[in-house]
Amino acid sequence: MKSFSTLFSWKYGFYLLTAVSLISMLILSQDAGISGDEFFHTEHSENVLKYYTEGDTTAAVVTQSYNLPYYGQSPDTFTAIIYKAFGVDDIMAVRHIVNAFLGWVAILFASLLAKKVGGWRAALLTMILMLVSPRFIGHSFNNMKDVPFAAASIMTIYYIIMFLDNLPKIKWSTAIKLALSIAFALSVRIGGLLLIALFGLFALVYYIWKRKTLKPYFGKTLLWNVGIIVVGYILMVLVWPFAIEAPIAHPKEAFMSMSKFAIALRQVFEGNSVWSDALPWYYTPKFILMTIPTAVIIGIIAAIALLRKNKQHWFYYFVILFSFIFPVFWIVINKSNVYGGWRHSMFVYPPMVVCAALGFNSLLEIVKNKYGKYAIGLVFCLLCIHPLAFSVRNHPYEVVYFNELEGGIKKANGQYELDYYFHSIREATEWVKQNAAKKPDGSKVIVGAWHEKPVSYFLRKDTAAFQTTFIRYYERGEKDWDYAIFVTTGINPQQLKNGSYPPKNTVYKVEVDGVPICVVIKREDKSDYQASEALKQGDIPTAISLYQKALTYDNQNEPAAFSLAQIYLQTNNADSVLALMNGVLQYDPKSDQANYFKAYSLLIQNHNEEAVALCDNIIKNNFKYNAAYSLAAQIKLRQQPPDLMAAEGYLLGLIEIERFDHNTMQQLMAIYKAYGLDERNAAVKVYSTMEEHFRKKGDKETAEQYADYIRKMMGGN
Repeated sequence: MKSFSTLFSWKYGFYLLTAVSLISMLILSQDAGISGDEFFHTEHSENVLKYYTEGDTTAAVVTQSYNLPYYGQSPDTFTAIIYKAFGVDDIMAVRHIVNAFLGWVAILFASLLAKKVGGWRAALLTMILMLVSPRFIGHSFNNMKDVPFAAASIMTIYYIIMFLDNLPKIKWSTAIKLALSIAFALSVRIGGLLLIALFGLFALVYYIWKRKTLKPYFGKTLLWNVGIIVVGYILMVLVWPFAIEAPIAHPKEAFMSMSKFAIALRQVFEGNSVWSDALPWYYTPKFILMTIPTAVIIGIIAAIALLRKNKQHWFYYFVILFSFIFPVFWIVINKSNVYGGWRHSMFVYPPMVVCAALGFNSLLEIVKNKYGKYAIGLVFCLLCIHPLAFSVRNHPYEVVYFNELEGGIKKANGQYELDYYFHSIREATEWVKQNAAKKPDGSKVIVGAWHEKPVSYFLRKDTAAFQTTFIRYYERGEKDWDYAIFVTTGINPQQLKNGSYPPKNTVYKVEVDGVPICVVIKREDKSDYQASEALKQGDIPTAISLYQKALTYDNQNEPAAFSLAQIYLQTNNADSVLALMNGVLQYDPKSDQANYFKAYSLLIQNHNEEAVALCDNIIKNNFKYNAAYSLAAQIKLRQQPPDLMAAEGYLLGLIEIERFDHNTMQQLMAIYKAYGLDERNAAVKVYSTMEEHFRKKGDKETAEQYADYIRKMMGGN
């Protein structure tokens, strides 16, 4: 039996850390930047309020460009109620406070789950591990998509265990809390249906285990289980406009249709830019293992190794392990389109940490020697130093943490995505606000950024001095701007590794352990912008002269080089294009555009094999770069004799990546005619290929459209 002093220290240590962590997280959240999705969800939450207060149905109608009705996002709506009720100007500050509170709720319930299994010491260890998990803490400041769902998930798991543990007795308070937890999860994401499935699975396993005791109460228990789920579902419907309009059909549609709206983004992974819908199967598990504290990894290993020592708690361990292993396994086997690290899987992290804490707790229990216990405690503390020190040094950029196994952020730079959620824009914008030089003519300073809305938000009280504009890094010469803010997301990884980024005239860097994650560029020369304006007016000689001037000022000005190359291509000046693109490829060897322009210039010079080889290389690096397919097909068709089969293969590749257009269809039909088909049958063959593609993809609606075209062409109904 534990002594009173030991019980006192773990229990009240937990209470103390719980209070301190809540206050700290709320305060620290106010330093956070704005995440990449916040403005979209803020707008939608206000549409939700209009649905209830004005009858505006915008929040309940899905369109091709507006899929947010598929999200319940109840925390966003709750936050909007707060800042509108109190007339708060800094709405992001309110969002971040609410989000930090929900992050703390996730930590609290993970700790309570550990306490249920291993006592107060396990609870305290869980809370410590959660608090020294930089990625989770960082997302707790401003990610109101994934953190609330993580909180709802661990709450549900906790109350599932509490409810089942009370059987055959039914405790009303626990049943109500479980129903509310399920409603909370569903009202954030329809993916919360997974928790209902888990409830059913865990209840079934528990019943089989306790069947001798529970058999007489099976009917009653089943009714309660169904009742809890139904109540949770009804509560979810009440706070979700899309579900209110059709309580069964619309949630089902949301669940079935979300994958259609999955955005494919290029992600830096293992040193290459890879489309998120083509990432390797191990993307999520590897990213998790690289970015969580090693203490969590070691703790999980210890927990699994000591399972036999804890067989009396086998059901709890089954629930905890299944809650984080199965979802990751499901992501892997379904080849889910995930990106931005493992934020989509953040709901699995609290049970992971519970498992790790129970592992350390089990080690402390089996070691009887007090010095052995001290050694385990020392190892635990040492393992926590790296992530904790990182967070202290680099707040509020905890989300870019990489652990010792990966070698920290310096080794990860250019290998993996860093600030993919644009947190660092805040610091960069504040630097511009305080340091931007005034313009001699008194006009506004123009601040450009790819993620423009956060910049505008942080400059909202300084509109007399500043204005913002949207620019992409590789198109930065086409617009007028005085300062530009660029996060490393979207920069080719080769440039990050070879030092050609940050670019010339970088006047400020937001750095994490010496690695720039965001930069501010001051524009000293506007020749490239003036050239683009001259080009719009059709003044080619002036445009060429100005682009050349821009490249003299900065020989790594890719946009100027690309624009000048395009002019040279139009005038068949292939030698100049080759010289320009070879210059770009020295510092950005995998640039799609540079390789494409080089391939085109080689075609002009009749170096067909080299041009096709370059197109193949582009496709290998970026299989969605449609221009490379078209150019390769064009080269193959120009050969004497034409290589019809190879050209067809490239054009069919455009169908596979869904970059099919009228010109592609005409080229394919010409090929099929050359094979001996007439006009109608050539078109039928093309449409049949399209139908087959969309059927394989699971898009039955589009496939049927092509099937209808075929029937009409064949004279059917």
